[in-house]
Amino acid sequence: MDTLAVAFTLFLIIDPLGNIPIFLSILKPVADSRRRFVLMRELAIALLLMLLFLWLGPSLLHALSLSPEAVSISGGLILLIIAIRMIFPSRGGVMADDDASGEPLIVPLATPLFAGPSILATLVLLSESSPQRNVDWTLAILLAWAVSAIILFAGSFFYQVLGHRGLKAVERLMGMLLISIAVQMLLDGVRAAMTH
Repeated sequence: MDTLAVAFTLFLIIDPLGNIPIFLSILKPVADSRRRFVLMRELAIALLLMLLFLWLGPSLLHALSLSPEAVSISGGLILLIIAIRMIFPSRGGVMADDDASGEPLIVPLATPLFAGPSILATLVLLSESSPQRNVDWTLAILLAWAVSAIILFAGSFFYQVLGHRGLKAVERLMGMLLISIAVQMLLDGVRAAMTH
């Protein structure tokens, strides 16, 4: 898979446009003087998590005796669920049961909103299937992370321009693209399992 294609897939999974309203809502109680610092800290933690899963993921798989096929199928299923939720969002949102006061740390911004289980599973799968290309995958992570970070830092601007309905429309479009990627991951995993 091409590095740019992987970066685009990771960008779709991160879904920064869809996450703008949630990020703005979570950061609302944070003082204006600290908001950008908190967002940068959470994005840096998310980047570190993604790099750890890329470089150490295969070792974790071997320790748990999991096959690449199992990761491909489970990763495809997780992506499919995420994509369906993007197209048909649940009422109440991601943060319905969480405490919205105070300054967030790691949860929920860094993970699971930015570096969620679907992207971490995808990175483990990439590293397991083509470990010799981990440098390429690192570049793909950095590219997807940088574009997503720029969008989230400009979240207020995008929210004003596109509005809530516009952001939801873009998120649903991304969800439709992600469903195709998820189905392909599932097919690849099933095909690999059958050949073994």
